[in-house]
Amino acid sequence: MERVLRSLAEVHKQIKDGDLLLKQGRRWHPVDLLIMVAGRSEYTHAGMAARPYGPPGLYCLEMTWAGGRRTPLQKHVEELPGRWDVFWSNSEGRWPEFDRHKAVRTMLKLTGTRYGRLNLARASLLHLPLIRLAVKAETDDQVRNGHAAFCSHGDSLGYQDGGVDVVRCLAHRLVEPGDLARSLFFEYRFTLVP
Repeated sequence: MERVLRSLAEVHKQIKDGDLLLKQGRRWHPVDLLIMVAGRSEYTHAGMAARPYGPPGLYCLEMTWAGGRRTPLQKHVEELPGRWDVFWSNSEGRWPEFDRHKAVRTMLKLTGTRYGRLNLARASLLHLPLIRLAVKAETDDQVRNGHAAFCSHGDSLGYQDGGVDVVRCLAHRLVEPGDLARSLFFEYRFTLVP
């Protein structure tokens, strides 16, 4: 995929509530490298764009090691220029049932909650060679095991509550950033720079 670099100030109004934000990993960082290899993509983190009530501005709703939070997108772009890709959600309107505001509301409910380390570990174990042969990946989205969400898991839940299962045939708690990037529901638009 050829990257299109755009300044956040230039495209600020083109980013809508519910659009997908994916962070490219660093090849020299051991944890990022593991996530990229296991997830078969260059992405290591997922968030959702939103302009929630409260402080004005564009935010990234995300699940981090510290838990669910609302971070100004400008901060992310300044810290990691050229690493945040924006994917428009339902850009061609093929999913008329999609409600961006419901998706954002679900992600806002996750802010302040703890990070889903246990669900992340379970999803990660499925990549181990022998376990991969013995255990079948869960496909039922209705099974919610009561454990907290990790980044792409939270996004997947948000989009489901917004009316669309963005990664079919895979339970939300197993969805990884690369799965979101490959979903036909999203369309890559640009990579953000300050």
